[in-house]
Amino acid sequence: MFEKKKSVLFFLLPGLLMLLIFYIVPFVSGIGHSLTDGSYKNEFVGFQNYINLWQNSMFQLGLKNTMELSLICAPLLWVLSFLLASALAAIKPYGGFFRSSVLLPYLAPSSAILLIWLVVFDYGGPVNRLMEAMGMQRVLWLSSGALRFPVVLMFLWKNLGFCLIIFLAALQSIPEPLYEYAKLEGAGFITRAFRITLPLITPSAFLVFVLAWINAFKIFKEVYFIAGAYPDYSVYTLQNYMNNMFEKLNYQNVTAAAYTFGLIVFGIFGLLFFIQRRAARGLN
Repeated sequence: MFEKKKSVLFFLLPGLLMLLIFYIVPFVSGIGHSLTDGSYKNEFVGFQNYINLWQNSMFQLGLKNTMELSLICAPLLWVLSFLLASALAAIKPYGGFFRSSVLLPYLAPSSAILLIWLVVFDYGGPVNRLMEAMGMQRVLWLSSGALRFPVVLMFLWKNLGFCLIIFLAALQSIPEPLYEYAKLEGAGFITRAFRITLPLITPSAFLVFVLAWINAFKIFKEVYFIAGAYPDYSVYTLQNYMNNMFEKLNYQNVTAAAYTFGLIVFGIFGLLFFIQRRAARGLN
């Protein structure tokens, strides 16, 4: 047994070494970097960079928008993927094509998705033409506060398939007689979904919610592709702020913002895991 463990460690060593060099060492050194003044003397200033960061109005705006967009995108993605997965599971003989096609947006290159969105939401694009045909005024979707709608829609369209597949895999473990009995008792689709399906796939549902929230925190890519480094204030995210500070070589500000956001995310997911554990105990 001991010899087997030694051989496993030998194979793990290259990966652990790369993890140490490219992740752990930069992470630890970055903490020290965030506590210096950034001058050639590299003087220690304590938490002054963090204090200055929280007094910066653009950091406050980016953090506020990032949290708001994540609170919009993550629950929407979770609910839509759960309902669509339940619907596809209910039409098993006919859902093969849809189950295969939902992953196409997730696999498509981001540049291709960007081109589609720029055309669809252009001032003279199909969306505005449809609105005009319905008697409404055209909207500057890509250069005003309305940019939130195409950004959220793009996020949902790209990430829906991945979350849906996880739900579908979990649904296969539920005994079919439970649904048949529920149908005999007159339970509708929504009742079956939230009274039978969801309680039985709680671990997978929690995993999907965590992944959805993680992807929602990375919504900067969609914003940057559509509106550039300085978008409308309604979609100016924390990653926009850090990207702009990095381009200005303000590394102290970047590292302070990164670790601040990391602590916030760690606290949020710690709370989510606590809620999940309490919910699992309640079900048991």
